[in-house]
Amino acid sequence: MIERYTLPAMGAIWTEESKYRCWLEVESAASTVLAEDGVIPAAAAEAIAARSSFDVARIQEIEAEVRHDVIAFTTAVAESLKAQGLEDASRWLHYGLTSNDVVDTAQALQVKAASGLIREAMVALLTVLKRRAIEFKDTPTIGRTHGIHAEPTTFGLKLLNWYAEMERNLARFDRAAEDMRVGKLSGAVGTFGHLKPEHEERICARLGLKPAPVATQVIQRDRHAAFIAVLALIGSTLDKIAVEVRHLQRTEVREAQEYFSEKQKGSSAMPHKKNPIVSEQISGLARVLRGNAQAAFENIALWHERDISHSSVERVIFPDSTILTHYLLTRTASLIDRLLVYPARMLRNLESTGGLIFSGQLLLDLAEAGMLREDAYRLVQGHAMRAWKEDLVFRDEAARDAEIASRLTPEQLERTFEMRRQLGNVDAIFARVLGTGEDK
Repeated sequence: MIERYTLPAMGAIWTEESKYRCWLEVESAASTVLAEDGVIPAAAAEAIAARSSFDVARIQEIEAEVRHDVIAFTTAVAESLKAQGLEDASRWLHYGLTSNDVVDTAQALQVKAASGLIREAMVALLTVLKRRAIEFKDTPTIGRTHGIHAEPTTFGLKLLNWYAEMERNLARFDRAAEDMRVGKLSGAVGTFGHLKPEHEERICARLGLKPAPVATQVIQRDRHAAFIAVLALIGSTLDKIAVEVRHLQRTEVREAQEYFSEKQKGSSAMPHKKNPIVSEQISGLARVLRGNAQAAFENIALWHERDISHSSVERVIFPDSTILTHYLLTRTASLIDRLLVYPARMLRNLESTGGLIFSGQLLLDLAEAGMLREDAYRLVQGHAMRAWKEDLVFRDEAARDAEIASRLTPEQLERTFEMRRQLGNVDAIFARVLGTGEDK
């Protein structure tokens, strides 16, 4: 059973400490590759890799003066080398690089780490959805279109639909995360004015990244927008699930309900209340993800070879969107894992209209028996509307109609209202999605 959400693993990725460690990892990888080619002294690269360090407070102190985060960082790292008598090595730190060679490449490392956690949470949710879909595969419930009773379905099919959608989201996410697994070390305007393309390739390889084929001073932000948009899309699917749970928990429906502990309280004023607060939180926070996607789209258009209008935005939307997506996936998995399902209530609701939900089958059976479709529709709709208006049992009204009786035997009419007939292909749908109708 999935219980509480814990932040540390995902949150730690986006701390200032973690960001600067990624920056230092990029600086170290660059120095190592340049030393291998004799561009900088090997001793300097070794010192940068093994002896350099930083203090976040010192970086912030320097940045308050110089108003440039990367200069503040390189100054603090250089100070750490000088303090160990490695002043000569400090000369080669950040050699041939521009700020965003470090910042964008390091951000790719952070996104890669965050993506791993998000993927784990997606797989966990898929596992829960699959298990519960199989559990309720044959549990009949009413299907609703426009919020109105339509025809029978099963509760398992609802869950299977969410499972299939999350599978598509996982495929989209994998593509978007892979697109973000790129670095760039091509200089101030992307022309490799100081390093060579092969340097970039080898530095990226050391970091587990691919080089961006072409860049300006920055990696182009279509990749970033696609990634954040996929997170928003995942959030929208979770919102969709939450909205359905909220509807099913309504007093008039009561077919499913969020887990409600013995000590939990639903209202400060009304002791009877059991509110779908988890689902409402999911729906609310999904809106933040969609808003962040809009901000990411705005980041695509930058002035010429680079401006920094995207930078401040990404300091918010990347931590927020990755943390929120991970949180919402975990909360949704817990919601579905502990969801209380009421098959008896589903059956009662399904039967509440006295067979109205089989009007479509009656129409088809009459047409098959020789009645013109238009005449059959008019006849069936007349009984349906009267049953709605006068709260009659549609099944009984149909059985008393002489014109229907002249076309359908009592046995044929009984089959018209047979629910198993409507649900005969459920196994086939499960087989299409899961590869088998049974739990694998």
